[in-house]
Amino acid sequence: MKKQVFRVDSDGYNGAWYPADVATHKGMILMLGDSAEDRMASCGAKWLNRQGVHVLAMSPEKKDYGHHNYPLERFGKAIAFMRAQGCEKLGVVGASTTGMMALLAASFYPEISLTIAISPPDFVMEGFYRDGKDGMTERPGDNESSVSWQGQPLPYLPYAYRHPEYWKKIQEESKAGGNKVASRKLFDESERRHPIQEEKRIKVERIRGKLIFIGAEDDVLWDTCRYIRRMEDRLARLPHECAYESWLYEHGTHFVFPESMLKMMLPVGSALLVSLMFKAGKEFKKECKETRIDIDRRLKKALAAW
Repeated sequence: MKKQVFRVDSDGYNGAWYPADVATHKGMILMLGDSAEDRMASCGAKWLNRQGVHVLAMSPEKKDYGHHNYPLERFGKAIAFMRAQGCEKLGVVGASTTGMMALLAASFYPEISLTIAISPPDFVMEGFYRDGKDGMTERPGDNESSVSWQGQPLPYLPYAYRHPEYWKKIQEESKAGGNKVASRKLFDESERRHPIQEEKRIKVERIRGKLIFIGAEDDVLWDTCRYIRRMEDRLARLPHECAYESWLYEHGTHFVFPESMLKMMLPVGSALLVSLMFKAGKEFKKECKETRIDIDRRLKKALAAW
């Protein structure tokens, strides 16, 4: 098998196929970075390839991290392709916003038997753009969900602020906390103004197989450990068929990636990036690295056992 590239116009989704060099029946949908072909995605795919897993990287557009009314049916098309390549076991992994996407995909497609959600929320986010409008890096969508199903936007948690106040609030919070980017207060305020209703929560109880949550208490993008604990509570209350684990750490920042994967993405200065991006990454450099090393070990073990 060779690398292939997919586009919405011709294939129904944006993605890139990274087959492993070894014979395997395992296939993982990977969502990292701005593009299915950028360094973050390609290195993530290479890392998974080394664990004996074929990879189909996916992204909303050819190069765009914005998410607005992303059709979940694209996962169905990707799964059909992977089945045709001999992937009998199917998994999905995402981080941050795409951690949410991974959970949603697995809740809609029961054939997914391994779900890895890194720094995820437990609700559907409002859609957002990264088109540079009015000089702002990011802005909320125009009353849009981040995802859709069968042509209809899924109910979502609205942001507390609109454009351009939204990005200005993120800048203020980031500067005040000594981080390159921080939005935890924004999400807390969003939830205060708009208490999360049931229809906006991710139905994690519909996920099959193995489910792994990964998060750190010092995450300044949002309170992911609180969100993960709420998903644990949900699974404890509701009937479910998945076996779930939560890997929660005191230190690790929003970038709780396997250490060897992060080093592949940034051969020189991987730890430096974390310390430059987040104050906790600088103040607790050793602890953050220990977190990533532990995740590396546990994730390799989980993939081997899958």
